[in-house]
Amino acid sequence: MTIHPKLHQAFAQGHALKIISGLTNFDRTNVLAVAQAAQQGGATFVDIAADADLVRHVGQHISLPICVSAIDPEAFLAPVAAGAMLIEIGNFDAFYAQGLTFGAKDVLGLTQRTRELLPHIPLSVTVPHTLPLNEQVQLAEDLVNLGADIIQTEGGTSTQPIHAGSIGLIEKATPTLAAAHAISRAVRIPVLCASGISDVTAPMAIAAGAAGVGVGSAVNKLNNEIAMVAAVRSLRESLRTVTRSTATV
Repeated sequence: MTIHPKLHQAFAQGHALKIISGLTNFDRTNVLAVAQAAQQGGATFVDIAADADLVRHVGQHISLPICVSAIDPEAFLAPVAAGAMLIEIGNFDAFYAQGLTFGAKDVLGLTQRTRELLPHIPLSVTVPHTLPLNEQVQLAEDLVNLGADIIQTEGGTSTQPIHAGSIGLIEKATPTLAAAHAISRAVRIPVLCASGISDVTAPMAIAAGAAGVGVGSAVNKLNNEIAMVAAVRSLRESLRTVTRSTATV
């Protein structure tokens, strides 16, 4: 599968930065503010809810590639027709609070169906952090065989940091960093480390073997666009301080 040249370059350099507005966030004003902050701050691409009107609205105001996230393969069809350049099965964090979990069979089934519907669109798939690490690695390998182009890790919602400051940020990111380290050594496609990532831990993700990071709440929970832009810029700069330990592109 051909990934947008700028995205491919960012993944190859270990500098890919995806800003996530939220899989369940359909607030046009907020999503646009996050997307514009992502562009102004130097992000590589944005990830928004799988809604065709939202894709068109955001696409009128930014030039960054738009990824859409969903857990329903059919939900990707209209947003792709509206201009989404990538699709993401996952960003499961929004569903854990509702008591929903996703096993390996669930994710493989969603991936297979999505590939049947959209065989040519770049596809990212999240590996659930609720699986043991060895099962996450096995699932990632199986997803590559089904046609996934990017593997995304997660884990920020499973941790309860006990320290403040930088130590707490590292504690929060530990599960997704561990997954990125293990999975990046098992697959030959880009691994995007997401969920609980900050400017402190973004460089750690790249050093662990990830090709980029996905960041949501550290940006989209801020209350004004100036703060969002500053947060994106801080993430962008932090990624430039580290070199990837492995080449997966």
